[in-house]
Amino acid sequence: MSKAALLCSLVFLSACQAQTLSQGERDYALSALHGSRKLFLDAVSGLSEAQLKWKPDAKTWSVMEVAEHVVASEEFIAAQAQKALQSAADPSKRQPKAREMDAKILAGVIDRSQKAQAPEGLVPKGRFRSIAELTAEFRKLRDRNIAFVRETQLDLRSHFAPSPLGDLDALQWYIFLAGHTERHVAQIQELKANPGFPKK
Repeated sequence: MSKAALLCSLVFLSACQAQTLSQGERDYALSALHGSRKLFLDAVSGLSEAQLKWKPDAKTWSVMEVAEHVVASEEFIAAQAQKALQSAADPSKRQPKAREMDAKILAGVIDRSQKAQAPEGLVPKGRFRSIAELTAEFRKLRDRNIAFVRETQLDLRSHFAPSPLGDLDALQWYIFLAGHTERHVAQIQELKANPGFPKK
């Protein structure tokens, strides 16, 4: 075999060894990202200024504050996925039942019976002048994250970064992101169901 043919064979073998996502894995994450995107946008649509800013007490976030936290988290959580991808691949850490863990992560993050304190950087600070400005930023960030998961050929399952749930692979960070959005949609719905919530 010539040196050129040998080199081509090695390149081909190397490409084969780099595992990209299965279509099922990709579809699961995309479904969660698309679904939570719609839930969030629907939850904040058509609300008046009074409804957006209403709070039942001083310690509880308003709908606008919850929505701002969702947008801030969109950047922060996606950055954890990218941080995982910048670390060295460790195929030995690949989870044997990753698909089962994906579902557990999604369900666990959505579950609001377990309360969590937002990091200081994700606490709302009134950075958006209107809900239209906020939702435009959310759409931009979420669409970018969806495009990445849809198109990437990187081995998201072999790169990890620590989380409160333990080490997550890069794909699981995007699943975590979808669950986090859905968690706060439930929080918004709780506010809207409060008897004191403004009628308009």
